[in-house]
Amino acid sequence: MTIPKEIPEKWFPIVLPLKRKTRGLKGSPKLKRGAEEERKVKANDREYNEKFQYASNCIMTSKYNIITFLPVNLFEQFQEVANTYFLFLLILQLIPQISSLSWFTTIVPLVLVLSITAVKDATDDYFRHKSDNQVNNRQSQVLINGVLQKEKWMNVRVGDIIKLENNQFVAADLLLLSSSEPHGLCYIETAELDGETNMKVRQSLSVTSELGDPNNLAQFNGEVVCEPPNNKLDRFCGTLYWRDCKYGLNNQNMLLRGCVLRNTESCYGLVIFAGPDTKLMQNSGRTKFKRTSIDRLMNTLVLWIFGFLVCMGVILAVGTAVWEREVGALFQSYLPWDPPVDNFLVSAFLSFWSYVIILNTVVPISLYVSVEVIRLGHSYFINWDRRMFCNRSNTPAEARTTTLNEELGQVEYIFSDKTGTLTQNIMTFNKCSINGHAYGEVIDTPRGQTKKVEPLDFSAWNPLADRDFSFYDHTLLEAVKLGEPAVHEFFRVLCLCHTAMSEEKSEGELVYKAQSPDEGALVTAARNFGFVFRSRTPSTVTVQELGRPVTYTLLAILDFNNIRKRMSVIVRNPEGRIRLYCKGADTVLFERLHPCNQDLMNITSDHLNEYAGDGLRTLALAYRDLSEEQWEEWAERYRGADRAEDCREDRLAAAYEEIEQDMMLLGATAIEDKLQEGVPETIAILTLANIKIWVLTGDKQETAVNIGYSCKMLTDDMTEVFIVNGHTVQSVREELRRARERMMESARSRDGGKEVESQGWGEACSFGNGFGTGDAANWTQPKEKSSAPPTAPPTSILESISGEFALVISGHSLAHALEADMEREFLDTACACKAVICCRVTPLQKALVVELVKRHKKAVTLAIGDGANDVSMIKTAHIGVGISGQEGIQAVLASDYSFSQFRFLQRLLLVHGRWSYLRMCRFLCYFFYKNFAFTMVHFWFGFFCGFSAQTVYDQYFITLYNIVYTSLPVLAMGIFDQDVPEQRSLEYPKLYEPGQLNLLFNKREFFICIAQGIYTSVVLFFVPYGVLSQATQSNGTPLADYQTFAVTTATALVIVVSVQIALDTGYWTAINHFFVWGSLGAYFTILFTMHSSVLFNIFPKQFHFLGSAHNTLSQPVVWLTIALATVICIAPVLAFRFLKLDLKPQLSDTVRYTQLVRQKKRKPGGRAGRGLGGAGSSGGGALGRLGRGGSRRSGYAFAHQEGFGELITSGKNMRLSSLALATFASRHSASWIDTLRKKKHAQNAQNTPPAATGDSSPAPSIAPPLSTSSSLTGPQDTTPEESRQASLDAAPSNGLGDVPLSLMKSPEAESGGCSLGAVQEALFGWRGVGARISGASSPGPPPIAEESSNAV
Repeated sequence: MTIPKEIPEKWFPIVLPLKRKTRGLKGSPKLKRGAEEERKVKANDREYNEKFQYASNCIMTSKYNIITFLPVNLFEQFQEVANTYFLFLLILQLIPQISSLSWFTTIVPLVLVLSITAVKDATDDYFRHKSDNQVNNRQSQVLINGVLQKEKWMNVRVGDIIKLENNQFVAADLLLLSSSEPHGLCYIETAELDGETNMKVRQSLSVTSELGDPNNLAQFNGEVVCEPPNNKLDRFCGTLYWRDCKYGLNNQNMLLRGCVLRNTESCYGLVIFAGPDTKLMQNSGRTKFKRTSIDRLMNTLVLWIFGFLVCMGVILAVGTAVWEREVGALFQSYLPWDPPVDNFLVSAFLSFWSYVIILNTVVPISLYVSVEVIRLGHSYFINWDRRMFCNRSNTPAEARTTTLNEELGQVEYIFSDKTGTLTQNIMTFNKCSINGHAYGEVIDTPRGQTKKVEPLDFSAWNPLADRDFSFYDHTLLEAVKLGEPAVHEFFRVLCLCHTAMSEEKSEGELVYKAQSPDEGALVTAARNFGFVFRSRTPSTVTVQELGRPVTYTLLAILDFNNIRKRMSVIVRNPEGRIRLYCKGADTVLFERLHPCNQDLMNITSDHLNEYAGDGLRTLALAYRDLSEEQWEEWAERYRGADRAEDCREDRLAAAYEEIEQDMMLLGATAIEDKLQEGVPETIAILTLANIKIWVLTGDKQETAVNIGYSCKMLTDDMTEVFIVNGHTVQSVREELRRARERMMESARSRDGGKEVESQGWGEACSFGNGFGTGDAANWTQPKEKSSAPPTAPPTSILESISGEFALVISGHSLAHALEADMEREFLDTACACKAVICCRVTPLQKALVVELVKRHKKAVTLAIGDGANDVSMIKTAHIGVGISGQEGIQAVLASDYSFSQFRFLQRLLLVHGRWSYLRMCRFLCYFFYKNFAFTMVHFWFGFFCGFSAQTVYDQYFITLYNIVYTSLPVLAMGIFDQDVPEQRSLEYPKLYEPGQLNLLFNKREFFICIAQGIYTSVVLFFVPYGVLSQATQSNGTPLADYQTFAVTTATALVIVVSVQIALDTGYWTAINHFFVWGSLGAYFTILFTMHSSVLFNIFPKQFHFLGSAHNTLSQPVVWLTIALATVICIAPVLAFRFLKLDLKPQLSDTVRYTQLVRQKKRKPGGRAGRGLGGAGSSGGGALGRLGRGGSRRSGYAFAHQEGFGELITSGKNMRLSSLALATFASRHSASWIDTLRKKKHAQNAQNTPPAATGDSSPAPSIAPPLSTSSSLTGPQDTTPEESRQASLDAAPSNGLGDVPLSLMKSPEAESGGCSLGAVQEALFGWRGVGARISGASSPGPPPIAEESSNAV
């Protein structure tokens, strides 16, 4: 089911907090309204409703207008500590008594920064205004004075009656009054609210359902008294007072803003909540201004530096006072104080402010300009990344903000939506088991030779077949044609046991209106195999069985609900035989089978295990023959239960339970809710990077859990999966407590059997990944030996538990768990689990979960989703990512980054995010270093110039130092630098961890940089001072003059910082070379130009020192002094780095080393075509099926809702709309063929004899995807040396889908026995990802000793 191509509503604030506009068009005064206790709305009476000052339907997300922009924007910008600091310095520089520098050195960069930010804010607000206008100016039909008139959405008021037509968005929260459908029914799609694309039914009150004519509606004057605006999507409570009667209202009578009217010609509704009062907007949350942790740290550091600056100013001011009193008095006769200075204390006071101005360059404003430029460059890299471009949807990745790039390298928690984010929301009939025979597997041709598999052609023998349906196993179609009774009965269940409706638009063109995509897929499958559902009445179902029309009498529908997990129909065939058909969860259905089904049940259970392992959604099918007497007796009890006034649901459930016994098993279905491409691999790699992934979905529990297994978040290897379903505070607390107790018991039992060997490399394998006894450990040693100690002191006992646990919690339980007195218990329990899935959650609950983790864990969070229901958590998380999918673009509009596929997230974080964090940290470290080295020279000079606030350098050098001489090299490093190539960033996920731990730039690193800068300033001042004080020119003239010293110190400074950035740069490009050496050249060019006769003749008062640079730099002793200072500054840095690299190398150092070894060993011409051992090797397929027999897990998932059976039997929804219902037909996915080919390829690898896969047969040139088991093991008939060489020679692929293949590359193998190889093998935990993705569930290493030890 898809959203129309019309641009969806942009209801949500994009950057700024929501503003409520309560002012009408006529400019009525805006009154402050207190909190509503109840809402009263009178239909067709605007004058009455306006007394309450309800919000209009106008949405306003913009922040400025033409008048308020400049003052408000400047006020906001000067809330930044740095901007206020530089404004203060500018004011000081305008005071001539204390300023040693010209005012332009500060005002020019300050105005530049303020202007750039203002232009950016104005542009953002312009697009917000444009978005607001587009939504507010949409047209709606409003009933005014008995006539339907076109009105803009922003003019709609509470109490108006509006008309909606098919496929239109609902403009406000409406009370449904009448509909073109019978009995006041209408169908809506709520994808924008809860992410579900299956239809839901709403029904008007019977007393208003006949008011379908505008004339009747114009006379309607009912009054609604209801609850005030709130964010409860699933609840509404109110009363309608009309004609001296009152009628109860509930959520089934409401159409909420954000819904889309489907398959209903038209309907009328009364506006109850408008604009910001609608439930959708109440759930949208408030946009928080997002700042990175580095920004917050920089604000703190700026305050510290300012304090340090004040301390230096005080020290120098005290020195001034002492000098003026002891020494300066001697010069008063010919150097008197300038007014208003009349004593040494005033002189010291003015000297303090002078030094504050001179020393302010420790934090230059160019730092903030450079940071913004670097972030802009990183954003463009994301936008230009071709590997994050989706060709199918023609959608590139987009960085919608430039302020959060480095935060992408520090993410610890990811909160993901399910529908449309992890899945494609496309259901396909994939496999089935009928009478013990499995259908749907594609059989390969002998000896590993595969051929192109074509889908079956149903149209040749079934003119009513759906052309979009695809199935590949011809044996099932042959069984239907041969008339096998079990197969016929199987499809008869599918075409009879459902609540779908059918519309025949033209002869042979059927369109099914299914209440859930699962049901639509099953009915469509039966249709293509010859059992076509044609039509229904309240008492009959007409089908066409293999071309023969058959009408069944519908005796009863035993409706589906979440407790029963099954639905049944009782029908009478034309021959008079009565039969019950049932479909439901296997765990429920198997308990109600006749004992004679035991053997068939065992076989079907094996098939269901296999389907569940493949992540398919399963249903079991059964039937029961009923005699006329049995039916009559049960029908009497059923009618009595149906008429019961008290406990009706319980009585009906008991009646259903009575008849659904002793059934005969037919088989099972397997439907694929297609995952997006690369989802399991992406989750596996992100998990190895120590990123925890939580799924927050509005979908039902079974569906969410099923997808959790599909994408390998949940595995059968897990110690335990805890399900919290309590409805009260006490029950939720008790279930969380029991979960924690089970975790502790499991940890104690595991620790009891722990042996000394567990302290080995197996511990390192689980380092930081939360894989204590999980898949990563299973490959290297038995489970009981794989417990790993925490790498850091845990914040709680639970965090030290090394086990594979998962938590599944429902929305009603989560509501209790998020209460203040229980939220910490919930968080501790959830964080101790490897996977967390929250089901049936509202949009606001999603935001609350994210906020809870942000508040207590102090970790960087990322939220990713594709629908309007995800906007709250996207805006709450530190980073919001929107996926441009089938649910509109609300998530994209509210996001910080957007792309079209979930799999791009690994590249966004592990490549762009990690690089951005690395570059920003290196940039900041170097920037603070070079500025302290530059500025502190003035401090030391103060002790030798009588504390006169004289500068060492001339003012032009001070101005150009951060703008010209040192700005471009550090910008190039901040934009282009990288420690390892992008491919290695994906191959070694552990490289991501320094960002999570904030290791590269923190207070400790800052003080190290400051210390290095102060050390450099000491060397740069005292070495030239000591040498030049005694040096002479060749003619005997002393060199100890001010300009010689200034030029020598400045030249040494520029050379030292240039050499330092050359050492800090890890990735050289032509731009880096040009900027580094070009800046040096620019320095000498400008230096000689400023001391040239040309400028002196033009500006004699500005350039006094003619020829100073030439005279100074022509002296050999000056160059020796510069060389000596450079060596003294750089030598300790080189020595420290060499020792650190040798004694305590970082992971990135190891990766670079192995990369260097690989490049040296690579032969000319390469052997990239060999791949990795050959995908067709034997045993490859066997690995993918490891461990399926150990546990029993149901793959049941059915996105159905209760209530449709009663609607059908009542006949209320029998008149179909004449509109097209093509969106309810099953659709064929183009990637289905590719999926089958991959599985066929893996099966071929399993069936091929070992002799056929030796070294004589060439391997494919393209490595198989990670989902095939052969990509994890390689050929099993090769020697360890051969497999090692194959791993070494495999050329890395550029495609994201192939990236995980390189997880098996061993640095030890590549480096020829490098001593660091074992460390890497233990740290990276590659083997664990292999187990997770292949679906292996048995503990211990795979039965391939050679490969598991060498091809990690």
